[in-house]
Amino acid sequence: MTDRPDPKILPEERTKLLTALLAADRKKAQRIAVYDITERQTFTDYLIVCHGSSDRQVQAIYEGIDAALRPLKIRPIGVEGQSLAYWILMDYGGVVVHIFYEPYRDFYDIDGLWASSPALDVPALIALAEAEENAPASPAAKSDA
Repeated sequence: MTDRPDPKILPEERTKLLTALLAADRKKAQRIAVYDITERQTFTDYLIVCHGSSDRQVQAIYEGIDAALRPLKIRPIGVEGQSLAYWILMDYGGVVVHIFYEPYRDFYDIDGLWASSPALDVPALIALAEAEENAPASPAAKSDA
């Protein structure tokens, strides 16, 4: 696994990826990892993998990501596992989010499964997402409001 400090995120997935990542971070998701699997698979482009220390925190991370993406009119294609909150999978097409309860993450070792895929630099992506969120709106965006 190699961290890419300056990721070239596919433009069509940028908003989904950065928004979901920032939402997970704000809900205190732990060991957040982002894997670029564009060259290895066709079912998605990016995987976000994280965990919470309790089923309640896993549920909170899920709800935080959903709440952050809904105002942008980004809805999941499917969600699995939210009733038990041990492993929630949120499928947004080009971005798939796996939220684990910590012991399940270790048991299923999804990080090991994707270890040969490039891992993106999560702190840099979070900083980028925060900078974009705090950037003043462009004049074109203001006139559309």
